[in-house]
Amino acid sequence: MAWGLLRRNRTSGGFTGGGLYPRVPPGAGVFTCDVTDPVGQPLPGAEITVTDATTRREQVKGTSGPFGTFVAPLPPGEYSALISADGLQPVRRAFDVAPDARSALGQVQLMPAPHKELPAPGTWLFDPPHTAIRFIAKHVGMAHVHGRFTRFSGDIRVAERMEDSYVEVTIDAASISTGNRTRDNHLRSADFLDVANHPYLHFVSQRFVNESGSKWTIHGTLTMHGVSRSVTLDTDYLGMVNGGYGEELRCAALATAQLHRDDFTLNWRQMLARGIAVVGPTIKLELDIQAMYQSPNTPIPPE
Repeated sequence: MAWGLLRRNRTSGGFTGGGLYPRVPPGAGVFTCDVTDPVGQPLPGAEITVTDATTRREQVKGTSGPFGTFVAPLPPGEYSALISADGLQPVRRAFDVAPDARSALGQVQLMPAPHKELPAPGTWLFDPPHTAIRFIAKHVGMAHVHGRFTRFSGDIRVAERMEDSYVEVTIDAASISTGNRTRDNHLRSADFLDVANHPYLHFVSQRFVNESGSKWTIHGTLTMHGVSRSVTLDTDYLGMVNGGYGEELRCAALATAQLHRDDFTLNWRQMLARGIAVVGPTIKLELDIQAMYQSPNTPIPPE
């Protein structure tokens, strides 16, 4: 299907693209595949990552088109393609590219991903050494700043119905760290977090909603700088295993949220007037969580 959209250029010996596809340089080859869903229908939006088999470097990354088609010119060589989509089992295929030729995987069908067992009902305690609470902010007109909070606690109370579960997180605001002492002290000041008057950030959930497969949305309330606002955590449940300090039962999840600075009444305009560099309009918050099932034998995480 995709190959019909390319034609040979008789003058240069290479290929030129018709429609949406660009000219292919002379001597290059073309990789094509058609991605379908579990019932054999074209799957748009599937992610395709092509890696050089020799150097292990990523060469091309993109998504399948409206009819499930993906086309990319590549230098001659040996490659590996990883084809994936939300809720479906990824497929990896090896292929070779020859000069002025196509390498077609043909139809690649993605099947449903194996079901991940949900956490057992009960209380799950955050394991701080294996949990990270990070954020990414952007200076006005400058590069991104990456930081984290180093002191926090939390637990997940899993109900018989996962939708009825509850999560609570408490973060020590003074533990903010961006790798720069001057900046960290400024972030702790009254200009930003004002840790002297508001020592903690606090999140409590209100409901869990399953979006598809292992993807959940957690709706809740975040209190920061003395202000409480509704926040949505987009969450990928990563599974449950036995392992760790004493082969205890643990689960993992990755949750992200976009926070809007104006929601928490920080006086940004006044700071700009004073010439203080501030962050952009949004801050990305990321919770990379491992939690241990609470039982009489649950180990105490090391300091």
